[in-house]
Amino acid sequence: MRKIAIASGKGGTGKTTVATNLAAVASRGSIRVAYLDCDVEEPNGALFLRPQIEEKRPVNVSVPGVQEGMCTGCGLCREICQYGAVAVVNRNVLVFPELCHGCAGCWMVCQTGALVESKRTIGRLEMGRADKVHFVQGILNIGEAMSPPVIRQVKTSAMDADLLIIDSPPGTSCPVIESIRDADYVVLVTEPTPFGLNDLVLAVETVRMLALPFGVVINRSDTGDGQTLDYCRKQDIVILAEIPDDRRVAEAYSRGELACDAVQDYSAVFASLVKRLLKG
Repeated sequence: MRKIAIASGKGGTGKTTVATNLAAVASRGSIRVAYLDCDVEEPNGALFLRPQIEEKRPVNVSVPGVQEGMCTGCGLCREICQYGAVAVVNRNVLVFPELCHGCAGCWMVCQTGALVESKRTIGRLEMGRADKVHFVQGILNIGEAMSPPVIRQVKTSAMDADLLIIDSPPGTSCPVIESIRDADYVVLVTEPTPFGLNDLVLAVETVRMLALPFGVVINRSDTGDGQTLDYCRKQDIVILAEIPDDRRVAEAYSRGELACDAVQDYSAVFASLVKRLLKG
C-alpha cells in the first residue's frame, strides 16, 4: 500500500480538488484506491466523489467517570492531569471532559475507585464507495476541540488498498501532523500568492521536520507572481504539477463536479500526476 497525503499550509488552495480528482482518476485503472477525508472539522470530499454511505459508527474517546461519594480528596488525579481536566473541591471530583486527552492517568492513580474509565462520543465515521473508490470520512461533533482521535480512527478504518489518498486538514497544527505523519509521500498544494507562499514555507518546514518526502502542486499557476516558483527552485523542491486558473474547472467545482469529468483535458493532468506519485 502506498500512502499519499494531500496537504496545504492554508485553506482554499485546492487541496480537496487535487485529492478527489487523484482518487477518481487512479481508480479507473487496475489499482485499488481508498480516499480518506481527514479534514474532520469540515469534510467536503463527499460533495465531489458522491459516495454511497454503507456504514456509520460513532467515534468514542476515554474520559474519567466519577463514582460519587468515594473521593477522599487526595488530589492525585488533579496533580497528574497536565490539561486541567480534573479538579478536586471538598472531596468532590470535577471532570471537564472537553479538556481530557484520555491518557488514563487520573483513574490509574486513584486509590479509592472514585474515578473509572468512561466513554464519550466526539464524532462519527462514515464509510462507503464512490464508484471504485473506497471512501471514509470522519465528522467531528460541533463544539468539540480535539480532532486527532477522529482522524486516527479514519486512518485505521481504511480497507487494504494499493493507493491510499489522505485528504488532510489545512494548516500545520496537530490535526495535520496526525494526518500525514505515516505517509509515504506528501503533496503540498499551494497558490502563487504572497499568502500562499507564506503558508507553503510553514508547510515545507513541517514535513521536513517529520522527514517526509514531498513535492508541490501549484494551483491557479498562471495568476499571482513568480515568487512561489523561485522559492521551490531555491529550496530544491520538486514541482509535481502546475494547474492553471481555468473558469471551466471553477464552474465544475461550483456544481460539485470533478474537474477530470467536467473538462477532458484535466483527466490527463491528474493521470500523469498519479503515475508520478506511484513511481515514488
